[in-house]
Amino acid sequence: MTYMNHINICNNFASAGYRPFLIDGTRFGWVRDSFAERLKEWPDYFLVDKSVVSLHPRLKDFDSRSEAVKEPLRELTKENYIEAWRDEMYPVTADWHTQPSMQIERAACPYFGIRAYGVHMNGFVRKPDGIYMWVARRDPTKKTYPGLLDNMVAGGQPIGLSLLENLAKESEEEAGIPPGLAHQATPVSLISYTHLMPDRPKGGVKPDQMFCYDLEVPEDFEPIPVDGEVESFQLMPIRDVAKIVRDTFDFKFNCNLVIIDFLIRHGIISPDNESDYAALVHGLRSGK
Repeated sequence: MTYMNHINICNNFASAGYRPFLIDGTRFGWVRDSFAERLKEWPDYFLVDKSVVSLHPRLKDFDSRSEAVKEPLRELTKENYIEAWRDEMYPVTADWHTQPSMQIERAACPYFGIRAYGVHMNGFVRKPDGIYMWVARRDPTKKTYPGLLDNMVAGGQPIGLSLLENLAKESEEEAGIPPGLAHQATPVSLISYTHLMPDRPKGGVKPDQMFCYDLEVPEDFEPIPVDGEVESFQLMPIRDVAKIVRDTFDFKFNCNLVIIDFLIRHGIISPDNESDYAALVHGLRSGK
């Protein structure tokens, strides 16, 4: 096993069996053929043919589009077709810095192959013998990826908050990090991938982007689980973290990429010690 396994897992999507999802002629996602057939049940909202799925052109603005999709999404959720409802709205955008064309329930994003955004923060400590990283273990009762290792702080990006506002909110809720410390986090990179979710037999595509932050914390600081998302935190030597990433699947799938990026930026993975260095650097930003 190598670091590249994680890059490849996160970029396992192929478009065969999927149709572009269009809003006003612009592609915003990918819809599985079987899901496209279900959407034919709502012709007032979706136009479905053999090659594409389009939001109905009569829906001209943010409010009308956002309101229109509520009915089919509620119905599909009642049928347990759409799972893990969150009551959390995500922006539907072609790019982070463009105005959202609509908003949609977070749980529905993979069914439409809509890009979701997230914030991930590496919490680390510098000691005389090197860098140590705070690693979270997800609560075993979580609906998604229970019990796996995770970044110190991570969360999806809802509509209506800036990235830093969301990072501070997630930091306090998940790890008890006070806002003053969370705001010291430095934005360091953007990771993208296009992932076909193997645990969604009905089809789920995540063409996601993760905004990554580093936060160097004092040696006497210790994150504390607050909201039940995290079972525990452990401070680990960075080379032990690197070994876990390289040799196992113990971390949630996309958190591996965040750590690989950290290892590259801090010189732990280098062109001299990693034959896949160029492929790793390219693969961290290969989402479509």
